[in-house]
Amino acid sequence: MIRSALAVLLTVLALAGCRADETVTAYGGADKIWHLQSLDGDAFQATATLTFPEPGQISGQAPCNSFTATQSAPYPWFTTGPVASTRRACPALKAETAFLTALSEMSLVEVLGDTMILSNDAGRQMVFKAAS
Repeated sequence: MIRSALAVLLTVLALAGCRADETVTAYGGADKIWHLQSLDGDAFQATATLTFPEPGQISGQAPCNSFTATQSAPYPWFTTGPVASTRRACPALKAETAFLTALSEMSLVEVLGDTMILSNDAGRQMVFKAAS
């Protein structure tokens, strides 16, 4: 009986230490507008942003269109669901395709103050800076 009570107590204490939101939102990503600075080491010439409006959700402005997707992997992992976006054409459509393709391929996230780095095992990397 004492072992059962101890097991229940340890389980409750372990669960109490868990965050309700284990995504990047809880680790410094929320309440900021992240501007893409570089993609795979090259300066990103167009404008693209990424936000975390609520746990499990990303949204932003690609070079031509706004977008939204789910993001539910626990920090430091980063996985997006299918991206939904508007469908306007613009001169920066090639940059938009590069941005959205790279975003869907990212698997890790690291937030260091006003810098956020998305990366994957293939060596791809997206560096964002928070708007000041």
